Amino acid sequence: MSVNNRSPLTNRFIDPAVLSGIGNLQLIAKAVVEGFVTGLHRSPFHGFSLDFAEYREYSPGDDIRRVDWKVFGRTDRFYVKKFEGDTNTQVYILLDTSGSMSFSSHSVTKLDYARYLVSALAYLAVRQSDAVSLITFDQKIQEYTPPRTRHGHFMTILNHLERVSTGKQTDITNTLRDLSRLIRKRSLVVLISDFYEDPEELTRALRFFHHQGNDVVLFHVLDPMELGLPLEGVSTLEDVETGEQLPFSSEQSREAYLDQLKGHIAHIRRECLNVHIDYEVLNTEKPLDRALYRYFTSRMRKV
Repeated sequence: MSVNNRSPLTNRFIDPAVLSGIGNLQLIAKAVVEGFVTGLHRSPFHGFSLDFAEYREYSPGDDIRRVDWKVFGRTDRFYVKKFEGDTNTQVYILLDTSGSMSFSSHSVTKLDYARYLVSALAYLAVRQSDAVSLITFDQKIQEYTPPRTRHGHFMTILNHLERVSTGKQTDITNTLRDLSRLIRKRSLVVLISDFYEDPEELTRALRFFHHQGNDVVLFHVLDPMELGLPLEGVSTLEDVETGEQLPFSSEQSREAYLDQLKGHIAHIRRECLNVHIDYEVLNTEKPLDRALYRYFTSRMRKV
């Protein structure tokens, strides 16, 4: 366990290696979510890209910021604004299972870290009675679990995750094109990948979902080796998707690589910011619950 004295919660976050030792995705999801969600005070998904529908009478526990004070002035009674997405928000989670997601320089692969993330997000969605869908893909959609709210659907999502294995190269643009035919109403679209994709093509595809009124979130999952490239001497690097090999000299190549990576991340972040898409980089060596707590608290400050 690692310690963060600034946390308003238990001050403890779970190391990814500990999550890997747990093994059971249901227990992992509960361990990750229950550790931070009570400190959020309200749902991190409700109230984003949603249409106002009607009023309802205030109930204890409602967010006081939704109270319509003009209505109170006319009626002397408290009413809150109800949004269309307050019930049965549809959450589509897209998980990249291409070959590069199998990489790891420590005890947890990018794919396993992403699986923990999916299970936590699905648990959080089901916990608030939202309909959650899981789509796994590489060059195309490999398996699709439609959004449901019925009892037992969370276990269906976990069973889907248990069957996941890495496949071919990535084609996020093609997958998003296929997804556009599946979504029937405004939804929350969560894309989890290491994003070895042309950022221009990626953001062009993402703009479509945003302009359709969907709330879009990107989680960029990277291994610490990819983030820092702490190699010494002369090495040979191999692309796990294409098999291509490249010589690497620590003195000559690291700086150029890190500059290129920073530029790639900055490009995606800038494009996402331009169309109000959330973008978060996740290091697979860092606690997932801490990263999610940081992201969700930041997300809710935007409302």
